[in-house]
Amino acid sequence: MLGKVFARFVEKSPISVMVRGTLERVLGAEQLDAWFARTAQKQYTRTLLFSTVYDVLSQVVFRIKPSVRAAYRDHEDKVGASLISVYNKLNGLETHTAAELVRSSAAVLMPLIEPLDGERTPWLPGYRVKIIDGNCIEASERRLKVLREVEGGALPGKSLVVYEPAHGLVSDVFPCEDGHAQERSMLGAVLETVQVNDLWMQDRNCCPCAFLCEIDQRGAGFITRQHEGLPFETVHVRRSVGRIETGHVAEQRVQVRDAQGGTHLFRRIRVKLDQATRDGDRVLYILTNLPLRKASAKRVARLYRKRWTLETAFQHLEAYFHSEIHTLGYPKAALFGFCLALVA
Repeated sequence: MLGKVFARFVEKSPISVMVRGTLERVLGAEQLDAWFARTAQKQYTRTLLFSTVYDVLSQVVFRIKPSVRAAYRDHEDKVGASLISVYNKLNGLETHTAAELVRSSAAVLMPLIEPLDGERTPWLPGYRVKIIDGNCIEASERRLKVLREVEGGALPGKSLVVYEPAHGLVSDVFPCEDGHAQERSMLGAVLETVQVNDLWMQDRNCCPCAFLCEIDQRGAGFITRQHEGLPFETVHVRRSVGRIETGHVAEQRVQVRDAQGGTHLFRRIRVKLDQATRDGDRVLYILTNLPLRKASAKRVARLYRKRWTLETAFQHLEAYFHSEIHTLGYPKAALFGFCLALVA
């Protein structure tokens, strides 16, 4: 029924057919339009389908076409609407919709990995490791010509991205249209997703006291680099525990108080580095609420080093995809393009 060419692909390259079939099942036009109808809060479909906008922008994100205009011209007969309508649709796409596309596709694809023996060795047995980091979309070209080379130009948006190394997938994203917002101002939405036996790993930009205490309160774990402004009280003196590959490790017990006056006991781990970081730091302080029986100080320090996995993923996005489309100046459109790259 599907023809001789398809039959040859089935015979000679079955994996290609299976992958294509999976993607059609999750991201086919019919599925995307039905999903959009269920998910969108304000936008609605009149003449321009969500799947059409998705296809046009995908051409740019996947580096097939250099711009939305070029992608539109190549598919103008299929779009059924003007270029202005496409831009208006992109510029009005809710950040909620962009984030839900990442979450829902990950939720469908993640269960396929385990039966195919695609899961990686757990970083810490008994915990679902989630690395969170911020990504800021660079300044857009779509501003006054005299300001295009100014480093302080307006930024189209920022996102907090959650990566699960066991599956190699971005499972969640929290986009913000204010590209100059502090990452800690976006952590309230993240807390709503924290579950028992999660292990959240983040840098010092995601280290406010309230965030750590709430993770601890919810029965989840964290490993984070300590921010200089975080208040704590020393409970035990620091003791040496030996060396790891990058330096000498010592730890101590500290106490942190939440906004209600409740106390939380954390472990504060110091790593004296043999070589300075790219920022020139020779000493790192890492906070965790993991019990010693689950992870020694050395293991915590090694786990924190692996947090760079997410930054490597960001580098892959930039290398393989057009995840930051400089010609898209509207935050909603720019963030939707970034989310398409995360889905890919």
